[in-house]
Amino acid sequence: MKKKKNLNIAIVGLGNIGSSLYRHLIKNRENIKKKTNVNLVVKYVSAKNKLKKRKINVPKNKWLKNYLEAAKHPNVDLVVELIGGSDGAAKNLVYNAVKNKKHVVTANKALISKHGDELSKLAEKNQVNLEFEAAVAGGIPIVRVIKEGLITNRIEKIYGILNGTSNYILSKMSEKNMNFNDVLQDAKKLGYAESNPSADLNGEDVKSKIQILSSLAFNSFINRSKINVEGIKNVDHTDIQNAKILGYKIKHLAIAELKKNKLLQRVYPCMVANDSYISNINGVLNAIIIEGKPIGKFTIQGEGAGPGATTSALVSDICSILRGNIKHPFSIPNQNRKKITSIDISGETFSSYIRLDVIDKTGVLSSITKILSKNKISVKRLIQNPFKSKKFASIIIISHKAKNSNLVKSINELSNKNFVINKPKFFRIEEI
Repeated sequence: MKKKKNLNIAIVGLGNIGSSLYRHLIKNRENIKKKTNVNLVVKYVSAKNKLKKRKINVPKNKWLKNYLEAAKHPNVDLVVELIGGSDGAAKNLVYNAVKNKKHVVTANKALISKHGDELSKLAEKNQVNLEFEAAVAGGIPIVRVIKEGLITNRIEKIYGILNGTSNYILSKMSEKNMNFNDVLQDAKKLGYAESNPSADLNGEDVKSKIQILSSLAFNSFINRSKINVEGIKNVDHTDIQNAKILGYKIKHLAIAELKKNKLLQRVYPCMVANDSYISNINGVLNAIIIEGKPIGKFTIQGEGAGPGATTSALVSDICSILRGNIKHPFSIPNQNRKKITSIDISGETFSSYIRLDVIDKTGVLSSITKILSKNKISVKRLIQNPFKSKKFASIIIISHKAKNSNLVKSINELSNKNFVINKPKFFRIEEI
């Protein structure tokens, strides 16, 4: 598509982010023109509820009766999709927009992680942009960094904190010694957590993001198989305090790495050393670390969510299109992207933290160490803390490195023992 002096945009979805974007584009129209040499026009908008009260005033002539009009209208050059969800209206809109040779900018990580390969091929065929900087890590320009800034690097590992809600909860639990549910309610009041934050808490949000980053980093098609995903709902303030004593913090990390040219992806809460960079990323901040050659170790952090951060990323993509940058959505032509065999974590080795609340009686400790020994797990450190009642005790174990499959097997065996009074707690220790 040839670069135009005027470019008409349709924004579909006018929630907090859509409203923020509309307001920003109207306010900064002249500034955008100076930097791109293109006159940007917000031509149309569409939303599920036109009558909803918003902090923006949209003229009546800008409203589309049906959201799909944005994908077909002859006076629309670029569609911004802010509906959300991996299928339904969002997919329908983006698919039809690209099919009709309109550029698309989206913040929808679920859509890109599920349908990005298909949509990327269609965008290339129709020579339009499909941009999704805002889908990963909010205002952090990590997509553009990988696609352009690190274009000749061989990336070997990418990891970090990719969800501000979960990071805020774990940070406050650590700082204030609060339990999970109390911090969650606090996060909702402050607007850091949605009324239904399940995708943030169960790891699905982060899963989509690391899949997108993996594809970009390793020049591969999106790989959705054998990825280990765990959320933060089972993190207890007791374990957070124990981690402090032991010299660790609990962080919810997403990690993707190449191991003998095979892809290992995982998302879970884990323990990291207090002196590691990632352990000091707190609150709603996100942080991403890339290891590769020749760059070495590259780190970037910033606001991972919210209207301001997301608007910044959306505008960045829009301005890139205004400058006439027709790029491959995943950095390289689809024909050059590769399929990478994925592996799961069962054969990987980790040190681990294990907490067992048990009946305090003779023979319990011996039974525990026997199970661990049978599964080839050796104890590096052991602490026994009696409960106030003195009838029960909490046994904390730091293991030497062992196969993940053996660690999981041990935890399952211990869960079924009648001397264990609560579900065992288990966190891997990541050396990053």
